[in-house]
Amino acid sequence: MNIKRALTALVNVVSEEAAKNPGFMRRLEEALSTAKPVEKKPSAAEADKKRKGGRRPAALLDPIELVRSGEDVLRAKLAELDLDRLIDVVAQFGMDPSKLVMKWKDRDRIIDHIVERSSARATKGDAFRES
Repeated sequence: MNIKRALTALVNVVSEEAAKNPGFMRRLEEALSTAKPVEKKPSAAEADKKRKGGRRPAALLDPIELVRSGEDVLRAKLAELDLDRLIDVVAQFGMDPSKLVMKWKDRDRIIDHIVERSSARATKGDAFRES
């Protein structure tokens, strides 16, 4: 038997079995599917549970842009966040090179640190800009 006849016979047998057996048809469709299954985006709670490689979730706000609107605006937005979200901001914007802030548990202390670092970054280079 040559290869063409063998493959034709195989396809016919698989086709007949798929027509008779819906479970086999479903498994065959899954096996032959080239489309990737659609993955849903995890919620914030699921993202917290599934932190890969020690990475924190993305920060919910940009403190450097907010401090340009005013320190009070930034403090008000930061006051709305819980401790984990504040640490996410610190981690994403690299505001803790010594990794000490990540260990702090006092929200007010972390907020003060974020405001201080954001103000410094927002005004960095102002001496060289024309008024």
